[in-house]
Amino acid sequence: MKKRQAHKNIPKGCFEEEQGQGGFYGAVSHLIKKKPSTRWSHIEGDLKPRMFNLAKLQKADRLKLLYNDFLNISYYKLEQTPDSAFRNANGDVLFFCHEGKGVILTEYGLLNYQAGQYILMPKCLTHFFKPEKASSFFVVESLKGHFREPDRGLLGRNALYGSSSLIRPDLEKLKTYIKDNSLEIKKITVYHQDKSTHFTYDESIFDVVEWQGDLFPFTLDMHDIMPVVSHRVHLPPSVHTTFLTDHFIVCSFLPRPLEEDEDALKVPFYHQNTDYDEVIFYHKGDFFSRDNLDKGMMSLHPAGFPHGPHPKAIEAVKGKTHTNEYAVMIDSHQALKRSSKISSLEVLDYWKSWKT
Repeated sequence: MKKRQAHKNIPKGCFEEEQGQGGFYGAVSHLIKKKPSTRWSHIEGDLKPRMFNLAKLQKADRLKLLYNDFLNISYYKLEQTPDSAFRNANGDVLFFCHEGKGVILTEYGLLNYQAGQYILMPKCLTHFFKPEKASSFFVVESLKGHFREPDRGLLGRNALYGSSSLIRPDLEKLKTYIKDNSLEIKKITVYHQDKSTHFTYDESIFDVVEWQGDLFPFTLDMHDIMPVVSHRVHLPPSVHTTFLTDHFIVCSFLPRPLEEDEDALKVPFYHQNTDYDEVIFYHKGDFFSRDNLDKGMMSLHPAGFPHGPHPKAIEAVKGKTHTNEYAVMIDSHQALKRSSKISSLEVLDYWKSWKT
């Protein structure tokens, strides 16, 4: 048998399936099959690919979507300035702004936010959102362990994004903003073990004179992330890791050039990521591996079955030179449970979409 590099030189009319451990970091094998791995005709039971349309949410509030012992995933719609600052005592919180713009007041200073930005708020840090436009956030809470940056390894410490891309809060701008807007915030709502506790003070809670150190909230614009690419072979999603914890990773899918080799696979390979549940939130653009997607949708592909590109994507990618997609992916080592409140948002026939 001819020796073959993964994701290249696949025999005509055949399909490759990757079976791997450790979220693409561990042992892996590549199987060449006569038919696509997603050719099921019927699924009976709870384990299936799922899609949820979060754009259908009407109420401006926070809705828990998926969860386990280490992770909460929720969606937060904010249209008006809240009457309280917030503090999350459950863990670090990573907000991804899907729509809107505004400012965040923190004890460390003022942060501006807009669509396409991550906002990392470490555990127990007080913050106050003030939207300038109606805003919505895809929210990831790390319940056991802090978010950290990925190891760049051979790529060097400035790969993916440099330290200057992490925008720190500005304390002087905070003082000016509070004065110019006559703000006096005296209430903090603390989230702890699925309960809220309210602390009220006689004077403004934002009274920091100065600070120093390496613990602080920050923003990272998705457009400032430099995706890792290869012009010869399709790379696994793990190379797009933006943040990680000991229990899950967060990746950013961004526009990039497609592979140039004639025998290279240009769409994501069929795969069984056997140790992880995979979630993708679609921010904007044209997600080239599947159709009938719109911004604000979220897919859930649990461990236990192969998944990959839709049949039309293999043909549609021919002739294209670049992708045009912006999405956030989460790979969770522990299985994710679904909140009962999101059943009305599910696209029920999504599991059938590989048949057309």
